[in-house]
Amino acid sequence: MSDGISTDLQMKIAALQNAILSTHPTMPILLKEIHTILKNDPSNVTLLGEDEIAIIVSGLKLQTKTAITESVSKKKVSLKGVSIADL
Repeated sequence: MSDGISTDLQMKIAALQNAILSTHPTMPILLKEIHTILKNDPSNVTLLGEDEIAIIVSGLKLQTKTAITESVSKKKVSLKGVSIADL
């Protein structure tokens, strides 16, 4: 866990990780408590490590039954070799 974030937040994230692994019914409560802690002390957000953020996002994905996907970039079609005759 990252140094600098509150002990309460670290404990909630650890409990959330256990709840995710066991699909425990307290997961919505833990997510709410984590949200409250982060809302009350926004400096914790910048101190979170990637592992902690991944745990929170995993919990949110399970709770909301949504999937976060990467953006798909569209391939640009080059029209350099196209002339009026081709149309």
